[in-house]
Amino acid sequence: MSRRARVQDVHDVALAMPHAVVYDPDAERPVYQVGGKSFVFFRSRRPDAFDPETGERYDDVIVFWVADEVEKQAMVLDETTPYFTTPHFDGHPSVLLRASRIGELTRDEVAEVVQDAWLSRASKRRAADWLAEHPPH
Repeated sequence: MSRRARVQDVHDVALAMPHAVVYDPDAERPVYQVGGKSFVFFRSRRPDAFDPETGERYDDVIVFWVADEVEKQAMVLDETTPYFTTPHFDGHPSVLLRASRIGELTRDEVAEVVQDAWLSRASKRRAADWLAEHPPH
């Protein structure tokens, strides 16, 4: 079984994807892109993502693109995962994850989400090339 995930796994897997670049790599909140399109980014405190008990804004939200609304809903409605969304992201093909909860997932689960995020934003040719080299299990 895969070990518990760490935030560093997000960085490592994102950078390992073909043609991935990191925008502002020295920043506390890097943005990973492929072909000029973001696929993972670390979000700053925003008014829409907050602790319901204290009202304190989350400062550790990671955003992952997903293929479509169906995939998004499957992830955020699955109560066994820490993925969530906010009204700000209604209609946006992405899911959110607090870095403080990443250990609830395995490294393999996080790798799959990052890879799927990349696939959802990469060109069709790049995605097809990557899938040919990494067929689904």
